[in-house]
Amino acid sequence: MSSHATPPAPPGLGPSHPGSPPGSDPQDAGETGSFAWFRSLGPRGRRAFAGAFGGYGLDSYDFFTLPLSMVAIEAYFLLNSGQTGLLTTVTLLFSALGGAAAGVLADRIGRVRALMITVVTYAFFTLLCGLAPSYELLLVFRALQGLGFGGEWAVGAVLVAEYASDRHRGRTLAWIQSSWAVGWGLAVVVNTVIFSVFPEDTAWRVMFLTGALPALLVLYVRRSVTDAPAVTERRLRSAERGSLRAIFRGPLLRPTLFAVLLSTGVQGGYYTLATWVPSYLRDERGLSVVNTGGYLTFLISGAFAGYLTGGYITDRLGRRHNIALFAVLSALSIGAYSAVPEGANTLVMVLGLPLGFCSSAIFSSFGSLLAELYPTALRGTGQGFTYNTGRAVGAVFPTTVGFMADRLGVGGALVFGAAAYALALLALLGLPETKGRAL
Repeated sequence: MSSHATPPAPPGLGPSHPGSPPGSDPQDAGETGSFAWFRSLGPRGRRAFAGAFGGYGLDSYDFFTLPLSMVAIEAYFLLNSGQTGLLTTVTLLFSALGGAAAGVLADRIGRVRALMITVVTYAFFTLLCGLAPSYELLLVFRALQGLGFGGEWAVGAVLVAEYASDRHRGRTLAWIQSSWAVGWGLAVVVNTVIFSVFPEDTAWRVMFLTGALPALLVLYVRRSVTDAPAVTERRLRSAERGSLRAIFRGPLLRPTLFAVLLSTGVQGGYYTLATWVPSYLRDERGLSVVNTGGYLTFLISGAFAGYLTGGYITDRLGRRHNIALFAVLSALSIGAYSAVPEGANTLVMVLGLPLGFCSSAIFSSFGSLLAELYPTALRGTGQGFTYNTGRAVGAVFPTTVGFMADRLGVGGALVFGAAAYALALLALLGLPETKGRAL
């Protein structure tokens, strides 16, 4: 896919150090080595990184309490695949509202305060999911959990992006993104232990109850993390800070629309996998909970490596090239994974590595690309809206797979998720390359 020339930055996106070319940042002068990106953050930036990394990792943990417990929930409430898939869909739909609201709050009251609100929200409603006496109430609590789930990444990514140097921003935000795999892995370990100790009709409730623990992170964030001072000054001086209407006006309209389309494609494909692969392994491959955890280890290991590799490619080749490359590879990986014949479970396990790698590496560009598309006073609003609206629209993919699974089986229906990545390629036609833009 050909690269677009980088157009002039919208107001507020110019270099923060007049006279310096894009990408030349005093923060990273002389910084070399594998962890130069981390050293260049400075003490305050490193504390912000720890808060955002922990917040997003635990956000992931709370999200995966559902997919990992889905088979038990389906049996407990006597649900069909469509009803089960709806639990994920309402989470993603409400994440659009939560993400947009958190982005606006981040621009109006600050990144750190908004981050604390999102963490408390998703932890509290995950706890209530474990106490739900009926499917209907579980659906309501899961929807409300989506409000906090939707906001955390956008707010945390903006917080760290504003500390990161121009040269290392892709890698820095990719490390934040990699915490998703860490939280996912932790959820698999805890799920394996809980389902080994408790009967299924109790285990899924215990799994949700552990989702209250992330609220403890707020104590660290409140005590140790602050917004980037220089950026905060510019944000507070703007009369338009936190305005949703502003991201649909003038030069910001086009990137907003195409960023939503990009997010829809990438997240539609990803959440199809996140929602249905555990069920696919158990129902169609005949694996136990313990064995499913072993297979998911390959998927998660690939995901962690993919996030970090994608961050390096993002900084070297650009945001658009990384997305284009892994959109194609993710679609091919889904097709290969779901086409493995019966009895070849070892091949399913091995293919989990490239599947996790490709479907995660594509996300490594998101934090830097979306932050660089918007001026300071609208950065949280733009990132929160585009990322989470795409997530909500993309929710149609796991739901559709749920209904298709009754006829085609989960493996056959998973191929539909590959079509989502075509939308990501289409979206790149309307987005600029932002590599090197100063915040």
